[in-house]
Amino acid sequence: MNAPMLMVLASLLFSLMGVCVKLASTQFGTGEIVMYRGLVGAVVMAVLVRVRGQSLRTAVPGMHLWRSIVGVSALCLWFYAISGLPLATAMTLNYMSPIWMAMFLIGGSVLLGGARVDARLVATVLAGFIGVAAILRPSLDRDQLWFGVVGLFSGMLSALAYLQITALGRAGEPETRVVFYFSCAGTLAGLALTLLQGGPSGDHDLRGLLLVLAVGVFATAAQLAMTRAFSIGRPLVNASLQYLGIAFSFAWGVLLFDDPVHPLSLLGMAMVVGSGIVATRLRHAGAAPRRGASDTLPPDLES
Repeated sequence: MNAPMLMVLASLLFSLMGVCVKLASTQFGTGEIVMYRGLVGAVVMAVLVRVRGQSLRTAVPGMHLWRSIVGVSALCLWFYAISGLPLATAMTLNYMSPIWMAMFLIGGSVLLGGARVDARLVATVLAGFIGVAAILRPSLDRDQLWFGVVGLFSGMLSALAYLQITALGRAGEPETRVVFYFSCAGTLAGLALTLLQGGPSGDHDLRGLLLVLAVGVFATAAQLAMTRAFSIGRPLVNASLQYLGIAFSFAWGVLLFDDPVHPLSLLGMAMVVGSGIVATRLRHAGAAPRRGASDTLPPDLES
């Protein structure tokens, strides 16, 4: 399967994961869903590492720890946002990481002083946040505003997690090891959050257990498909195609959850998608790749 097809498949699988998270949230707390998702990912990655003859030993445990803290926090917030938002809205807010990355670049340029700020990046960030305002205003009830803020913050943390993934890639860490430790951290964090919330809820049935299993399976399969796509395909094409996840999620939301369709929401989603693609292209154009630099995972791979 070629890279574009793999990216389409990954986007579809991530949207299906979101559907399962939303359905499972009626029976499971956020901590439980994160825990089971991490457990499935850790088992699959451990098997894959063994099959490939790789090692789980790492020389940079501190980097994995920091990446896991940020990434798991983003994941928990995103799953929580999905439980209270229209599916496409939650997906769009989480996919804002390229826009947050552009804002971080602008902030870094200002703080360092003397570095010229690219006006196109400024325009991209402004357009992205206007798109978010268009999404949130018509599609959220008053009691959903908190979930919107949480979803917005999850996207920002996803951008920080991408910075850590990039650093790990440059340190020579393979993607299987990065995903394994992230999944282990998710399992432990999910367990701790579950215990803090009073332990597992007692109304689980076979349907609920199958849903949380599907969350882990879809997420892990999507990660593998996306990782393969980025290893054999063109990064900018892949980064653009990942936004199909928003379109898939919009369709699932309308078909399965009767999510409202508002023209202003659609315009806002288009602005966020367009801004994210432009921000990605500007970042790649402004950063000359180092010779022999290791490939890294794409933004939102761990979402």
